[in-house]
Amino acid sequence: MRLAAPAKINLFLEILGKRDDGYHDLRTILVPLSLADEIEIERREGEGIETVMQMDEIPAVVGIEMAGSEDNLATRAARLLQEATGCRAGARIHIRKRIPVGGGLGGGSSDAAAVLCGLNRLWGTGLSRDRLLELGARLGSDVPALLYGGAVVAEGRGERVRPAVRPEEAARSRWWGVVVHPGFGISTADMYRRYRPPLTNGSAFYHTLLIALATGDVHRAGRSLFNGLEETVFAKYPFLRLVVEGLRDEGALGAMVSGSGSSVFALAADEAHARRLQQRLAERVEADCWSRLVQTMPDGVMAAHDPLEVRV
Repeated sequence: MRLAAPAKINLFLEILGKRDDGYHDLRTILVPLSLADEIEIERREGEGIETVMQMDEIPAVVGIEMAGSEDNLATRAARLLQEATGCRAGARIHIRKRIPVGGGLGGGSSDAAAVLCGLNRLWGTGLSRDRLLELGARLGSDVPALLYGGAVVAEGRGERVRPAVRPEEAARSRWWGVVVHPGFGISTADMYRRYRPPLTNGSAFYHTLLIALATGDVHRAGRSLFNGLEETVFAKYPFLRLVVEGLRDEGALGAMVSGSGSSVFALAADEAHARRLQQRLAERVEADCWSRLVQTMPDGVMAAHDPLEVRV
């Protein structure tokens, strides 16, 4: 079985407060991207799970230690599905990484979402999407949103997910952009520990972004990007401020850190505009940053009727 596990960006991220369990309540608008990891899953006899990572297409990331097969989030997703269903089958999971690690693009979470969905089919465990979403929430805050598919609003720790647009509106906002990774990773936990509420309230941006998604208005979306964590990220990593401001100066419709970083994205008017932004940023920033042209996928490689399209 072959699956595509898409990267994501957060067009909107607001921290609403700290919870009794130590986590933060948040509200975010998340959209998947055309950039995706490729996953192959082979069913095996016995209950063993092996995950193999191929990482020659992503930048080497300073400060990030990759988990071994047993601790990999994809392996943990498979074992969680075994535990939840009593399934006695095993699997070999091969992941060809195209999403940089530790960059706020949700690569590990998307891999876990793809494995849950794929093995649910391959093993014939027959769990509903709602049950898969419950399992995904136990693995990570972004997993339910990536399991659900398309442009979504996620709240709480990320476990409460709903579509950001109606199905008939979803195809209107396939926007072009650029994703930039600086070559280092950022600890999400560290950014949340350092977080201080911003002076700007994000509510107006939230509602405007929902309108932009529904109407396909990328210019409105670019003016309305909001990330309550961004100043916290900039305080520790000022280079990322230079990247964001550089993209804006070069004519991006909007540019922002994705999630807790370290990746930055910019929205563009069309593919040609996105290519110009990518080229101009490379000329402007002396550091050798990894970058890719992308499209947002509001209807995504994940479909609402089936969390992830699977090619068997």
